[in-house]
Amino acid sequence: MIAHIGQELDAYGSWRQSIQQRIEAYRDWLNDEGLADSQVDQRLTQLLFTLTDDRLYVAFVAEFSRGKSELINAIFFGEMEQRVVPSGAGRTTMCPTELLYRDDWDPCLRLLPIETRGQETTINEYKNFPEEWDNIPLDPDDTDSIVDVLRQLTEVKLVSRQQAEELGLPIADDAAHEDGMQITEDGQVEIPRWRHALVNFPHPLLQQGLVILDTPGLNALGAEPELTLNMLSSAHAVIFILSADAGVTKSDMTLWRDHINVSGGSKGQLVVLNKIDVLWDELKDSYQVENEIERQIQSTAHTLGIDRSRIFPMSAQKALLGKIRANESILANSRIREFENALTNLLIPAKRDIVSNNVRNELNEINKTASVINAQRLDDVKEHISELERLNTKNMEVVEDMMQKVRMDKEHLEKNLQRFQATRSIFTKQTNKLYESLSTKKLEVLIAETKKDMSMSLTTGGLRTCMMRFFTEVTKSFDKAAKQSKEIQELMEGVYRKFQEEHGLANIKPRRFSTNKYQREIKRLIERHDHFIRGLSMVMTEQMVLTRRFYDSVVAKIKQTYERANRDAYDWLRTIMSPMETQVREHQVQLRRRLESIKRIHKASDTLDDRLAELEYVRDGIAEQNAKMESLVNDIEVALNAQEPGDLEQTA
Repeated sequence: MIAHIGQELDAYGSWRQSIQQRIEAYRDWLNDEGLADSQVDQRLTQLLFTLTDDRLYVAFVAEFSRGKSELINAIFFGEMEQRVVPSGAGRTTMCPTELLYRDDWDPCLRLLPIETRGQETTINEYKNFPEEWDNIPLDPDDTDSIVDVLRQLTEVKLVSRQQAEELGLPIADDAAHEDGMQITEDGQVEIPRWRHALVNFPHPLLQQGLVILDTPGLNALGAEPELTLNMLSSAHAVIFILSADAGVTKSDMTLWRDHINVSGGSKGQLVVLNKIDVLWDELKDSYQVENEIERQIQSTAHTLGIDRSRIFPMSAQKALLGKIRANESILANSRIREFENALTNLLIPAKRDIVSNNVRNELNEINKTASVINAQRLDDVKEHISELERLNTKNMEVVEDMMQKVRMDKEHLEKNLQRFQATRSIFTKQTNKLYESLSTKKLEVLIAETKKDMSMSLTTGGLRTCMMRFFTEVTKSFDKAAKQSKEIQELMEGVYRKFQEEHGLANIKPRRFSTNKYQREIKRLIERHDHFIRGLSMVMTEQMVLTRRFYDSVVAKIKQTYERANRDAYDWLRTIMSPMETQVREHQVQLRRRLESIKRIHKASDTLDDRLAELEYVRDGIAEQNAKMESLVNDIEVALNAQEPGDLEQTA
């Protein structure tokens, strides 16, 4: 797996770098030729920034005792000849764990104490406060010491029932909590010592941008809604592990329905039927064993509602054994190679598709803007050539008429620009209204008021009412923002249209700002909230704690949505006039040049033929610019379509 996916990640990195280099060349050329306004430059800079995000997220999700940690060891750590992530008999990983590599950190294990669940702070927010984590160094050259350190992921502690309930942890004392936290004979509750773990380790795949999320079962996902809302939903691949002998159990189905397949789509999801070695029976021949495995695959596909091609039977334990012993026969019987190939083929193309779509969409808009500027220059030059070609002789009256016409055009343009300044005050007022509808300060007030109402509520029904009122107000805010952005758009389109009609500028429209994507995010959060609330089946105290925790996770997500919306609105408003201003500036330059040219001919300081030759040279230069621009854009498209490293070399 390391060699295969490592090669694919190398190829992906080379592909991404080739696109980045070509976009940089395109941006530099646009700036050199004066074809990039502030909007174009900003969009290209943002595009280059997104290309640097080369992380690939894969999440492993399963109930306890499904062999999830063993599978992670078999896929990623077999070459280390040990179980690096705790697995096997006894305790396995008890807290959600991210395995990644950051070169600005030393190799280490960072552990977030379980007590932080008592605070109104999300895991993502805690990542900005390293002092809140227990930090244990790792020695990358000492596998035994790494194994010893990572055993801390299995640690538990005993607390009173009240403490467990206050932390919102489900307790296994009735049918609804059969897989919850265990109660000891003296009435104490056994809970994980850690809330979350980060393993920063210079593994070859992690260094190439892979991030592995290890989630320990239904309890962790149910008790930490942020995992479902943020981490699982943003993963490029989610691997769901089942036990081949048991099939899909009740808790497996709950995990699948409530936390993995929430949207109902299976894209980016693979299912592993682990422990097929349990089905190997010496009293059955290979044909009978194969039939048994096939029946489990068909049953699992039907129960989960996915295509059987997404289900992979295997034995993670035998796969790890085969890698440690370098035994190809054991590896073949484990069937891990088929899954590794499927995972690689899922991860890389998913990331490539995201990058390709972003690049194409942005470049299409950017190229339109640059083409409009060049078209405006060409139209002005052609009009000037046409004027001069009508001069068969230096007829003073004709030349003076031309000068007068150009002067009038120039004065008319300047008057329209002055009138446009009055429009700016209206634009400013509408801009302020847009920012007001997306105000993060108002959001903070709403959050505080909702928390206050929730703290006074004595029933889960009351808690739900408070949260739905919060969602309603958030939805109204984005509805107002949508209405306001439409009014700004219509105002600017009117300004664009006026300049285009009266001065013959190219027919372009200002860039649009849509709140649709933010509204869709809010809608999905509300749906997940409803889904979560309907699935609650616990005592009142636990419900209230967990409902508040879910609310905190939702609030953190909504805050991020508001921040993104504000940032995007600011960028839009700052650059909405750029295409028109660039056109007007180009038109002003051309009018000045035409006026100066006619003046020179009028004064007989320049011949008509000389000036025509000069303009024709400029016209031909613009045509060359168009050809160069088309060539640069085509280079990027060829790089986007390249499938093999050799394809990239041919486009260099």
